Amino acid sequence: MKIQNLLIASLLLTGTALADPVPRVGSCPSHYYARGDYCVPDERAKPAMVRNDDCPTGYMIQGNYCVPWKDNAPAAVPKVGDACPSGYFIRGNYCVEY
Repeated sequence: MKIQNLLIASLLLTGTALADPVPRVGSCPSHYYARGDYCVPDERAKPAMVRNDDCPTGYMIQGNYCVPWKDNAPAAVPKVGDACPSGYFIRGNYCVEY
């Protein structure tokens, strides 16, 4: 849970322009490569998150991950707890940026 919170905080601070490593759950999404327990992005990678049910609007399923299918998809993170950070709204199991 600490790693997930760290990754969420990193995504919130960096926005969707940069992709961060994500925990490896099966095969890595496109433009990521396996390194131990993580999928590490290359320079072409779009931000990915471990899939928690269906992906939010603007994202597509790639194995066990959600990846934006368009460049202007709103930032989204898996929902932790009962609320989303300021500027985000609940959409299923995710927090999506307004």
